Amino acid sequence: MELGEIQIIHNSHDTEFRNPFGAVTVGTTVTLRLWTNKRCSAYINLINFYNNQREIQMREVGWRDDINKWVYEINIDTTNSIGLIYYYFRVNYYGNVIYGNNIESLGGVGQVYYNEPISYQITIYQNQDVPEWYKEGIIYQIFVDRFFNGNDDGKVLNPKRNTFIYGNWSDNPMYIKDSSGNIARWDFYGGNLLGVKKKLKYIKSLGVSTIYFNPIFESPSCHKYDTGDYKKIDTMFGDEKIFSELCEEAEKLGIRIILDGVFSHTGADSIYFNKFGNYDSLGAYQSLQSPYYSWYRFNDYPNVFESWWGFYNMPNVDELNPSYLDYIIRDKDSVIEKWLKLGASGWRLDVADELPDEFIKLLKQKLKAVKKEGVLVGEVWEDASNKVSYNRKREYLFGRELDSVTNYPLRQIILDLVHNRIDTKYFVKKYMSLEENYPKEIFYSTMNILGNHDTERILTLLNNNIKLLIMAVTIQMTLPGVPLIYYGDEAGLTGGKDPDNRKAYPWGKENKDILDFYKKITKIRCSENALKVGEIEFIDKNNSILCYERKKDKEKIIVVVNIGEKEEIYSLNKIKGKFIDLLSENECYEDDNEILEIRLKSHECKVLKLV
Repeated sequence: MELGEIQIIHNSHDTEFRNPFGAVTVGTTVTLRLWTNKRCSAYINLINFYNNQREIQMREVGWRDDINKWVYEINIDTTNSIGLIYYYFRVNYYGNVIYGNNIESLGGVGQVYYNEPISYQITIYQNQDVPEWYKEGIIYQIFVDRFFNGNDDGKVLNPKRNTFIYGNWSDNPMYIKDSSGNIARWDFYGGNLLGVKKKLKYIKSLGVSTIYFNPIFESPSCHKYDTGDYKKIDTMFGDEKIFSELCEEAEKLGIRIILDGVFSHTGADSIYFNKFGNYDSLGAYQSLQSPYYSWYRFNDYPNVFESWWGFYNMPNVDELNPSYLDYIIRDKDSVIEKWLKLGASGWRLDVADELPDEFIKLLKQKLKAVKKEGVLVGEVWEDASNKVSYNRKREYLFGRELDSVTNYPLRQIILDLVHNRIDTKYFVKKYMSLEENYPKEIFYSTMNILGNHDTERILTLLNNNIKLLIMAVTIQMTLPGVPLIYYGDEAGLTGGKDPDNRKAYPWGKENKDILDFYKKITKIRCSENALKVGEIEFIDKNNSILCYERKKDKEKIIVVVNIGEKEEIYSLNKIKGKFIDLLSENECYEDDNEILEIRLKSHECKVLKLV
């Protein structure tokens, strides 16, 4: 960057300037360097997690002939610094010049500022190990009511009062609302846990090692995010016996179960709140003497209370209320312990932003105490390393809370890339920002989604273009992290926003081309160690070709994707060896004078393995 005669350079993605790259374990010394073309005085401003700031003069290393720059350096001691350290630079050269992160706060090359700068970020964390069964696997997400009815006679199990049962499994979902816009009757197809058990071999054929269930506990709704009883399976889905059998049968196939924990609110129609008197309990709505009264925040008892985003069928709870903590986490028969002992292997925390850090830490401790190999995943829509919610910096990734987070930022840049809204260089820049900010163990454990129950179906978002779908899924399945398949995406299900994105699985009417591709790409993912745990390096040459290498020991895989509308011949230099395209299975490439030339049609992908 230039200002008058002085040039200043810092690039946090280059170990010449920041070593080691990215997030570091607590106690690691981080070396930061600044280059200038003029001799000057250089200072660094450090801001800790609690917003305490100090300025330190950097050491002048001297002039380097190879780069024609003056080099300034400082070592940052991260002992006792779990959290985030932010930094920017001040250079004194005939006046003060401020240099910070780029305007998008993506890390890498920064820029000069004339006023308040954007700072760079260093994430400092306590090391934790995420179980291999989770981080090296593939997740299959199931909305139970819409997956499969396991009853031989096809009857719906224990239908609730005043519910709407679809006449045909293939009917499109809809909400039946009253004149005020509230749900008048909840709609059901009849999927149940027995249905999941009967389809375990199919699920395994997709290379799946983890099933993540949307909520399965008692609730009046079809989505079950308005919990009625945390300690009871909804009777339309089954009971504890079938749940335990399902976990046992799944584990025989190498599949673990993760449950959805909705702990920021309950249902109004619940054993705890009991607004409608449907439970044989003294609910908080009914009496100040209710054992659950202290769980809720009433503004004008009983009719005015805090609720989740204004939905009055979902009253918020005080998660740090001692009685609530005992019930959900601390008791011997707590919700967390009960379902782990019955066979679950982890929890996904709904709306983690609305759960206090103290609550998540206690839950993590309990989970690991009951099941050491258990996993805790958090629903976070943004960069989870620097997330702020309710004016508080969150501590998700510092080693005492989450093992994994939902990777919506990756989903967005994959969609933007295949839609040609961004080029490959910008994709890499955004991707590197996440890699820089996330602890490596978590970066390799993120829940990498293309769609779920809160988003439009991926095929719909891609305008039913199967070539674009293949591109997006190939990228998803070959990047670090844990890829997630939302039930039915592999069968070509389409659908817009809720409830259209929650159609029933199209048994017998699957799109065979899409299903065959999913089985092929997941088999590749599961078979190649380099794709599960290998390092990633982007090969940056062409705005319309995304190319990256995954490498583990002697194993090497190169992924090449042509996002452009034209055929391309892509040359890889300094490549030795023979490669086979795992997608086509019969296409081989061999270097000619250490140059590998690859012809790619528009929207074509290749997954090349060194053989």
